Amino acid sequence: MAKVFLDVNRLIDLTQGRGDQSFALSLESHQVYISPLSVHIMFYLGKIIVPNRRIGGAISQFKIINLTKTVLDKALAGPATDLEDNIQLHSCAEEDCDYFLTSDKNILKMKFFGKARIAPGLSI
Repeated sequence: MAKVFLDVNRLIDLTQGRGDQSFALSLESHQVYISPLSVHIMFYLGKIIVPNRRIGGAISQFKIINLTKTVLDKALAGPATDLEDNIQLHSCAEEDCDYFLTSDKNILKMKFFGKARIAPGLSI
């Protein structure tokens, strides 16, 4: 069982039913983590009104990594030029995740952050 972190774009794909069903199935036997920042971004971009039982139910299946001052301080130092990307990456590292799943082309170029393999999906 791997510890898998979902970047906001992959979280949106999963909760909104975008992409192929095999992505959701590939996560079933793993511990899946997200940042609370991702939830905020998803609701903001999608103009989702709260309460929303469907999305709330979906989110309850993930482990939430606390957004702490330590994570924020590290994110302010990099490695990317985008603060949101850095918060996601450092949240993943904080939980010692094995995979960071994203569709962000710039992050995918990194290949690894800490011990986490950066990929669009799981290939375990």
